[in-house]
Amino acid sequence: MAAPAFLSKSAQSGLWFLVVGASAALTHIAVFALAQPYLLAELANAAGFMVAFGVSFGGHRRLSFRDAGTTLGQSFARFALTALAGFAANEAVFALLLRVAGWPALLALLAALVAAAGQTFLLSRFWAFRR
Repeated sequence: MAAPAFLSKSAQSGLWFLVVGASAALTHIAVFALAQPYLLAELANAAGFMVAFGVSFGGHRRLSFRDAGTTLGQSFARFALTALAGFAANEAVFALLLRVAGWPALLALLAALVAAAGQTFLLSRFWAFRR
């Protein structure tokens, strides 16, 4: 699957990052919604993260950063650290909004996912999948 040819490589990478990120976010939200009735909200968030990690890594490696100058193993290890940093930010924002601000769980999760996305893009682009 190719991005439109008229886009620069950076724009194509950004477009794929958004598509893959949205797919991973939807996966995260779906797992969260399924797990939340049975788990503490923060644990349901962690379950969503774990499943979405596979979607995110696979998509970013094959689409967003397909011209990565790193080996698969290097990219995986670096992306795992990147994703864990993003999840730490996500979980902190989620817990604050849920427990301190009293937001509904799904709204707190959506805000937390958005808050972590920028950090994840920068670390992915300039380190995990460095060109």
